[in-house]
Amino acid sequence: MAFNRFDRRQFMRKAAATSVGFAGLGRFLEGSVQADWLLKLATPGYGPLEPDPAAVIDLPKGFTYQVISIAGDTMNDGFIVPGKHDGMGAFAGPNGTTVLVRNHEISPGHRCIGPFDPELSRLSKIDISKVYDPGKSEDGGPSPSRGGCTRLVYDTRGGTEPGQLISHELALVGTEHNCAGGVTPRNTWLSCEESVVGPEHKPNWTKPHGYVFEVPGTPGSGLVTPEPIKSMGRMNHEAVAIDARTGIVYLTEDRNDGCIYRFIPIDSENYLKGGQLQALAISGQPTADLRHWESPVHIKPGASKTVRWIALDNVDSIDDSLRYQAAEKGAALFARGEGMWAGNGEIYFACTTGGANQRGQIWRYRPADPAVEGTPLERLAPRGKLMLLAEPNDAAVVEHADNLTVSPWGDLVVCEDGSEEQFLLGVTPAGMFYKLGRNAMNESEFAGAAFSPDASTLFVNIQNPGLTLAIRGPWRS
Repeated sequence: MAFNRFDRRQFMRKAAATSVGFAGLGRFLEGSVQADWLLKLATPGYGPLEPDPAAVIDLPKGFTYQVISIAGDTMNDGFIVPGKHDGMGAFAGPNGTTVLVRNHEISPGHRCIGPFDPELSRLSKIDISKVYDPGKSEDGGPSPSRGGCTRLVYDTRGGTEPGQLISHELALVGTEHNCAGGVTPRNTWLSCEESVVGPEHKPNWTKPHGYVFEVPGTPGSGLVTPEPIKSMGRMNHEAVAIDARTGIVYLTEDRNDGCIYRFIPIDSENYLKGGQLQALAISGQPTADLRHWESPVHIKPGASKTVRWIALDNVDSIDDSLRYQAAEKGAALFARGEGMWAGNGEIYFACTTGGANQRGQIWRYRPADPAVEGTPLERLAPRGKLMLLAEPNDAAVVEHADNLTVSPWGDLVVCEDGSEEQFLLGVTPAGMFYKLGRNAMNESEFAGAAFSPDASTLFVNIQNPGLTLAIRGPWRS
């Protein structure tokens, strides 16, 4: 670890704060526990981070990484790897390989490369029906958004040896600001637009944005014909997670006054058939403000509340009013819901600016019994529970938790999106934090953490300048 970046007091504070659970953390932040005593606690992580000679990512001893994809590279289909790497999903590929589907959070104003090159010369290689929104330039020609998804195949069969990128290709084009998403039980990726622009806002767009799109994880399948899943709502989508037991889709909304949603599909094999979108509310506490900025703290770390779900009607709102409709009906408010992942029969999600100091929160939703969740029986039987897993209110512990995933051994791996140094964090089921990696390149966020199906490799992005890393090491079983 680069100790010269901190003075001793800062280092002690960081080291101590990341090695305690709920009770110890609370006392520490109140100043009632000495840092030297806290440093004696056993760390739940993999030890201190060691400086990377190549200045890309600092990792614990015994861990290695490989840069497998860089913005600007030419892919197998002749298109360019776009920039602004963001959320990712990992799937089992043929012959023991891993398939990644990766989002690119690009909007027109972003100064980064897109898949067609600056002159759009490669755009002519695409069937225009495969471009969701071809857009309009000043001369009347097409000018699509550079957001979308790419699909990568990586060989993870080398054990502790470095793997190999086998192929990469364009998978979704013409969408806007594709941030995060989520994997489905049928090996597809739901890519979310964190945007609500459209022809009603900007004349250069020909279609509305703010939707979820499904992208196959099948290697070599090329570009998907993009069809927005409008019944999942039009909003600043961030991430989704699916409970494989019920097929219910849970969704986050990246707004400072956003909501948490669930989508009950008519057919879990075909979301385009529609379904019911609902917003989360706390039983007995209408419009509970769970941001905890200035309002009373409704849920303390480690505590749980019973939830209810409110049905929404006008989900394809042209005026970005979905969250207001939900709040008027009693839905709870969250501060920038971002990363979300399903694991252990539970749904975990991060709120980037939650907490009194707006440093971030991590929540856990435990659905009701699969025979009850999302059915009329919810009115009569025990319902789902929402627990605040962590709200440190201290940048030394976590600064703006963003994308997250559930590791094969049960801990969360969380990507920071703060204003200074960026870390990959581990969080145990008991709420204990530890450092797993540090961005040694710059102050760009980590994004898209996802483990290979064989549990050998953690994939993660450094959003700018646009790198995808494959990390290996002595992971817990």
